[in-house]
Amino acid sequence: PRHQRHAEATRRAVTAWGLEVFCREPRHYSGSLTAVLMPDGHSADRFRRTVADAFDMSLGGGLSKIADRVFRIGHLGDFNDLMLAGTLAGVEMGLERAGVPHQKGGVQAALDFLVSEAGMADAGRAAAE
Repeated sequence: PRHQRHAEATRRAVTAWGLEVFCREPRHYSGSLTAVLMPDGHSADRFRRTVADAFDMSLGGGLSKIADRVFRIGHLGDFNDLMLAGTLAGVEMGLERAGVPHQKGGVQAALDFLVSEAGMADAGRAAAE
């Protein structure tokens, strides 16, 4: 459904940025949030503060053993394609502003999926439910 569709679009953005989804087994990917591993030497908490200060957007942090190593992008609840696009744009702008090594194009990768036949088929099924 919609949450899985948004999760897939988010994972495609993360991959395009050259970052890693923090999940060992793809079969365990979450439909409600995506945890993103920061590159070595970069603080997830500093990045999250940069995004909050610059764009007034809150990202989740890592807990326990992964504190300051990951940030979390939520995509659950009353959420639609445009809200996801804005969230991913905030992350991509934040990566640039915080000086985190990444490649551009994550937002575009997500948009390409959302408007593709596969993404639209998922949207059609979700609307029918």
